[in-house]
Amino acid sequence: MTKAALSDLEVAHRMADAARSAILPHFRKLTAATENKAEEGFDPVTVADKAAERAMRAVLASHRPEDGILGEEYDNFSGTSGRIWVLDPIDGTRGFISGTPTWGVLIALSDVNGPFLGIIDQPYIGERFVGGPEIAHMTGPHGAMDLRCRGTKNLDQATLFTTFPEVGTPEDRAAFERVSAQVQLTRFGCDCYAYALLAAGQIDLVIESVLNPYDIQAPIAVIQAAGGIVTNWDGAPAHNGGRALAAATPELHAAAMALLKAS
Repeated sequence: MTKAALSDLEVAHRMADAARSAILPHFRKLTAATENKAEEGFDPVTVADKAAERAMRAVLASHRPEDGILGEEYDNFSGTSGRIWVLDPIDGTRGFISGTPTWGVLIALSDVNGPFLGIIDQPYIGERFVGGPEIAHMTGPHGAMDLRCRGTKNLDQATLFTTFPEVGTPEDRAAFERVSAQVQLTRFGCDCYAYALLAAGQIDLVIESVLNPYDIQAPIAVIQAAGGIVTNWDGAPAHNGGRALAAATPELHAAAMALLKAS
């Protein structure tokens, strides 16, 4: 009897499970070896990053060998199907090595139109946010629930997140500060977890710069499934990275973009 093929969603869950198992033995352990990938500055990678990506690639080798892979830690694989799995084994490695549970595993499935299935997984808390065709769902300590961006329309009622206070270039920082000056609350430092909070209806805006495709593709799929909007700062698709604006409503998106583009 032939074994039934797994759906894309089942494959994604298996990858997230495999990454959890590879990462958690290293979290908050002084023995988790860290290297600096950057020629200038600090861009850490740990044994957990590499182990998690290897574990996810092994799942794909078994269940989706024809699909391409774009991952942070290992070489790209082109595949033959026209579909690409986009993997960030630990988004927020700086948080990971600091012991904060705001990092996450990012998994997206993308085609020529961009990402259409995504998972943001926080292994230590045990939260998993999933977005895709006909699904916007999370599981965690409070059980299972649907994801839905909240309906905030005015900047003065909005909560804004970004990861780094400097945001990007001085011009990027100035643009971000124009938005920050208008919102009710600005917070920093959550990496991919901020996008999960947006999809869960906890916050309203995320603005970032200097992103790679593997940083943003899973959040795009999750947020769009939850009713939100993600573009670059010019309103074009953001799945190739760069500058991203994620908003809970069209009204917030338009208001924030107008400030980002103001001279």
